[in-house]
Amino acid sequence: MVIRYCPATDVKSLLEEIANKLGFSHVPVGQVLCLRSRGSMATHTIARIHGLSRVWQRALGVKAHYVVEVISEKYDSLTQEEKEKVIIHELLHVPKSFRGGFRHHKGWITSRRVTELHQALTKRGGSSRTSRWENA
Repeated sequence: MVIRYCPATDVKSLLEEIANKLGFSHVPVGQVLCLRSRGSMATHTIARIHGLSRVWQRALGVKAHYVVEVISEKYDSLTQEEKEKVIIHELLHVPKSFRGGFRHHKGWITSRRVTELHQALTKRGGSSRTSRWENA
């Protein structure tokens, strides 16, 4: 099956809100794109982040950009809290330098760190969105 991509404006809005409320000031959200994919064969992946490498930045004459890809088959059925945690996790991969590279999991991205940041987000008013179950 071919993977299809489409813009994910809902993910972009959530990412902007989380980055602002948690003080991810090193992430210029205008340089982070969000896509939703359908048809991925990934079994344990909900979302992933892609960076524009420095060689491509140089060749194209553009600044660093990142793409957060959410896999529709996994991401869309999550609760709002789980979606927020997924976005926090992906934002943690972006290094302070914002040059196209990545921070790896080891010692940096842990479930504990994600949970702590989500608790901080909740204390700051959380996401302005409600899950589809909260509206039922």
